[in-house]
Parts: sequence; C-alpha cells; structure tokens
Amino acid sequence: MQLNDMVLVSVDDHNIEPPEAFLRHWPKDRLEEAPKVINRNGKDAWWFKGKIHPTCGSNAVVGRPLEEYGLEPTRFEQMRAGCFDPAARIDDMNVNGVFGSVNFPTFPQFAGATFINDPGELSLIGTRTYNDWHILEWCAHAPGRLIPCAILPLWDMDETLKEVKRVSDLGVHGVSFPDNPTKLGLPSIHSEYWNPLWKAFVDHDILINCHIGSGDSAPHASQDSPISAWITTMPISIVNATADWLYSPLWKKYPDLRVALSEGGIGWIPYFLERANFTNERHGLWTNVDFGDEKPADVFNRHFYTCFLDDAAGLEMLHHMDIDHVTWECDYPHSDTLWPNCPERLLETMQHLTDAQIDKITHQNALKAFRSDAIAQHGGRENCNVGALRAKATHVDTTPREGLGGAKAEGSGEGGTVTSGDMAKLMIGAYD
Repeated sequence: MQLNDMVLVSVDDHNIEPPEAFLRHWPKDRLEEAPKVINRNGKDAWWFKGKIHPTCGSNAVVGRPLEEYGLEPTRFEQMRAGCFDPAARIDDMNVNGVFGSVNFPTFPQFAGATFINDPGELSLIGTRTYNDWHILEWCAHAPGRLIPCAILPLWDMDETLKEVKRVSDLGVHGVSFPDNPTKLGLPSIHSEYWNPLWKAFVDHDILINCHIGSGDSAPHASQDSPISAWITTMPISIVNATADWLYSPLWKKYPDLRVALSEGGIGWIPYFLERANFTNERHGLWTNVDFGDEKPADVFNRHFYTCFLDDAAGLEMLHHMDIDHVTWECDYPHSDTLWPNCPERLLETMQHLTDAQIDKITHQNALKAFRSDAIAQHGGRENCNVGALRAKATHVDTTPREGLGGAKAEGSGEGGTVTSGDMAKLMIGAYD
C-alpha cells in the first residue's frame, strides 16, 4: 500500500460546539434558557441552568507546539477553527488525508453526561438540540465525511426511545452511550430497564459507542501521582467496563446488538480475551456465567468493535482479534492526535499487513459499522484517498501556533512534575 492510496476514516474525533450551537435549534420562546457561552473573567465558559461548565475547549490543543500542550484553551480564539467550524474541519481533515470522521460532544460530554447528571425538561431539550445541531449543521455540512453520532436522554426511557426513532429517521446509525451508566446514577447494563433500548438499537441498526471516560474514568493512584501515569492508562481504563459488557446476558437476548470501544486501543485485547477464556473454563461452573458452546472471545469478536490511535503492538497481534472489527481513530483535536501526519505514522505501523487488511482497518470496517456508503457517494476511492484529499488542502497552514495562552497546570511535585492534584486545581480554578 502506498501512502497516497490509503483511505482513512476516524471513528473517534471531537467537535467543540460553537457559541451559537444551541440557539438556532432551541424553542424560540425560551432562548433565555438555552446553553450559551458567557465571558467569565476574560474566558469563554458555557452557562446552563445557572451553572458554569468549564472548559469551552477541553483538551482542544491540536496545532500547538508539544511544549505548550499543557495549555488548556479557555477562549475559542485559542483553538484551531477546525475544532468548532465544520468547513475548517474539512480543511484540517483534508490536509491530514482523513476522509471520514465520527465526532463526540464536548460541552454535553461524551455520552451526554452534562444533561444526564441534571435531568429534567431543559436537559431533554438540550439533548435534542445538540443532536439537531450535530446532525443538521455539523454533519450536514459534509454528508458522508462527517458521520453522525447522537446522544440520548437516558434518564427517561420513553423519551429515549422517541429520540432513537427521531435520529434514526435522520439517517443516524451510531449513538454515544456511557461505558458504565451506574457512574452517572443510571441502572447497570444488567438491568431490565435497558431492554427496550437494546431492542430499539437492533430495530434501527444502531451502533453503541462507549467512549473512555463516558462513565468510568481512568483512576488516579493519588493526588501526588504524576499526570503522565493517568494519561498512560487512560485508553486501557475501559477494560473494566468491557468485561462487564462481555459477561452480560444481553448478547443472547439481542444477538444483533453491536458495541464499539471508542478510544480504547487494541494492544491489551489479546490478553483480555485469553484471560476471559481461561476464566470461563476454570471458573464458569461455579460463577454460572453461561456462554454455551462458545468462548467469551467468540462473543467479543462477534459483537465488539475496537479502535486504536497509535498501537504498533496491537497491530502485530491482529491474529488474536477479529480483523473485521478493528478500526482506526485520529482523536482530533485532542492532545493525542498525530495531526497532520496521521497517514505517515499509521502506514509505518502497518508495513507487515496486506493491502486488503489495511483497507479493512483504515476505512472499510468503520464505514460498515456506521452503515455508510460514503466512498461511493463521493465518487470512489480515487476521490477519497490521502493523495486526493491533500491535493485539496494546499492552502491549509499547519505551522504550529505558539503562545495562544489558556489555563496552565504548574508542576508542584519534585522537579516540577505535574501531578493529578495540579490538574484538579486547574480544572476547578480555571474560571475563578
């Protein structure tokens, strides 16, 4: 595979909602109640239900020098326009050679936790309004290239089922769902509460996307722990929720249900599946978890999609996974993204794979998971590959922008190491 011939579809990116996102879709007679951006001590902050919701651009540091990644944007002008402007996002996708992109929310949080944590009528309107902006403005700007992923008012099952039907009618085949809903005060995935929703997902052919940090989050060993330790374990923190989902009986009840582990990496999966098979063989008779004639790995490989950002180890162990369910992510505009050099690094880690395997991982599996025919819609892969997209982006400036400012965590540990406690103080005090 030549670099310019690759077609890339990212299953994990993030939109930063612009200040007007909720205003155009909110009931006109109640605009004063809509989420809005206010100036708080010279910084942009979301205001909703009488509360400040920092920050306006959580971790949206793409395009900065690495030494300035510790700066947390607190104003829209401190971010690349591609974070919140869909036209600029397409430019930034083109210059990075990325054809398609699935985006998760920022102000509403990955699975809509901002609204779930404060349920009620306004949060219901907020959920619907975010979906309207995301589907009808953000994704509609570039159909097929910006792939919709909705959020749901999960505290109210009747309203949730209505919203599933509504977004499905708008062509949506993906929703963001908390990896562990109990962390948001919702029933566990083992509760019968969710049965109508699982059925709705199957009926409407919708993929469940469980993003890291959408319910559970990577634990901090202590407030003194270097923040690098937390960043290191962040992707694989989804392992606990994955085990919970794997051992749920819902796969027997709903055999066509599908779930994606968003931003979770793949290098840990071979051992996880090995351990799950061992657990079932060694302990299944007394734990009473019944996989029938199958092994846990069989269920995982049939129902779970995985994704990686930079995972050479995982790609070397693909033979332990179902290659038809492995996908790739860019993570724009967060600090892990390799923008604008994603194709170069990705191809470097896939030299041992065949062209057919590369095509599956880079775009075919993702488009199949989201039921998209975007490549045909855009005239074939010759219009969608890295070379064709970059040819459209010669005007895009990728020079790192220095000195943009923002909230900064000052290291207080030995040698100036930034700790978990420093980051907590940053998030609490950024708008004081």
